[in-house]
Amino acid sequence: MSTGKMTGNEQAGQTGQLSVVTTTTDGIRVLSLAGEIDYHTGEALRHALDASDTPHPRVVVDMRYVTFMDSSGINIFIAAHCTLSEAGGWLRLAAIGDSVMRTISLVGVDAVIDCRDTLRQALAT
Repeated sequence: MSTGKMTGNEQAGQTGQLSVVTTTTDGIRVLSLAGEIDYHTGEALRHALDASDTPHPRVVVDMRYVTFMDSSGINIFIAAHCTLSEAGGWLRLAAIGDSVMRTISLVGVDAVIDCRDTLRQALAT
């Protein structure tokens, strides 16, 4: 069963915009992102990743429609990974496009955060 809630900016197709759609699948929070993750759009992502009200939070971020990510996104994901792990949960990134994956690999985030090729793989426990 899935439930959904729209947060962020709904016009993700425009440059400098980020759309964050939050759903839940089998007790896992799924964030579907579209657009760019940078200093200007990071707050919406940071807010969506906040699972402080959930015991043992499990979060999957579907990044198939993310077109750009800078160091702000890297920092947000590292902080979320640490927070979720400390709470007994986990963070997984899924379906990362080539250009964004290049950034993630260059800084070694894929050695710290579990990155999966598909959303289906990321949801498998």
